Amino acid sequence: MRIVISEFISLDGVVQAPGAPQEDTDGGFAHGGWSHPFFDPETIGPFINEAMSGTEALLFGRRTWRTMAAAWPERVGDPFADRMNSIKKYVVSDTLTEADLTWTNSTLVPGAGAVEWVGRQRAADGGDLLIMGSPTLVRTLLGEDLVDELRLMVMPVLLGGGKSLFPADGVLRTLELTSTTIAKTGVQLATYRRTREAGA
Repeated sequence: MRIVISEFISLDGVVQAPGAPQEDTDGGFAHGGWSHPFFDPETIGPFINEAMSGTEALLFGRRTWRTMAAAWPERVGDPFADRMNSIKKYVVSDTLTEADLTWTNSTLVPGAGAVEWVGRQRAADGGDLLIMGSPTLVRTLLGEDLVDELRLMVMPVLLGGGKSLFPADGVLRTLELTSTTIAKTGVQLATYRRTREAGA
C-alpha cells in the first residue's frame, strides 16, 4: 500500500482548521474555515476525487476523525459522501475506544503502535491508504519516512501561525513534483512523491 497525504495548506505552511471556525482552536487559532473562499469545485473537486479513486482505506488522527464523523454520515445521496461513509476507516488514538467509533467501518489503531502499524500496511499489497487532515499523525509519518505521496492544495493566504504539516527535525527530504494545476481562485494543486527509499 502507498501512504498518501491530502491537505489544504496555506502559503505559509499552516494546515490547522481549514474547514470550520471551531474545527481546531488550539493555540488560540482564530482563522478556522480559511480554505472556503478559495475552493474551486471545477479543479479542486476532481483533484480530491482522483486521490479517492485509488484509495483502499482512510487513516485519521483522533481530532480529524471526530470532525469527519460528525459531518459525513448526515450527507446521503452524494457519490463522494457515499464513498466516505462506506470506505474502511482507521483512527489513531489512545483515548477513543471501540465503542466511540460510531462512524461506519471505523477501526481503532492504538497510538502507541501507530508507526509500526502504518509500516506493516505499507509493506502489504493493496490500494492507497489516504490521510486527510491529521497534522500530528502526518508529521510523525513524514519524520519516519513512511509517506509516499503528498497531494497539497496550496491556498493563496498567509495565516501567520498555526499547526504545520512538516517535521522540524533538521532532516533534508527531497521530493519529486509529478503534477501541478492552478485553480481560477489561485490555488496550486501539487502532487509530490518521495524520491528515495528510507535510509537510502
